[in-house]
Amino acid sequence: MNAPAVQDLYPADVAHCFGCGRDNPHGHRIKTHWRDGVGVARFTPAPYHLSLPGFVYGGLVASLIDCHAIGTAAAERAEALGIPFEPGRMPRYVTGTLTVRFVAPTPIGHELELVARVREAGERKSVVDVTVTAAGRVTATGEVVAVRLPESMRTA
Repeated sequence: MNAPAVQDLYPADVAHCFGCGRDNPHGHRIKTHWRDGVGVARFTPAPYHLSLPGFVYGGLVASLIDCHAIGTAAAERAEALGIPFEPGRMPRYVTGTLTVRFVAPTPIGHELELVARVREAGERKSVVDVTVTAAGRVTATGEVVAVRLPESMRTA
């Protein structure tokens, strides 16, 4: 994954998200990489990301699904519109809905792999499916309705 992450290409005025913002030093800083119509991200939970000894907090898993789906929607739309994957050019989305299904407990101490695909794409919104895998086992799935960032939410 040598190409820049989708989140590294967001315009500066919308790069502060706790889950994926490159300009938020306290956030997760998840990175979505786009290739062949699929978004892939990897994240290793820290020891403090636990719910019960040995298992990852479900809220973290939901947050990762959310931000990775948003990055995947942005990449799909940029590709569909022919927008170059360059700094400041990536379209920005926000979450319309987030549905998470916890399939199995997510063990701590393993890198999580998130794989996302856009199931429905439109001008204003997209529906993205995400699968989370830890230690070779699916632990969660999610569906996110990603909505283009309204101008009223921009700061610049």
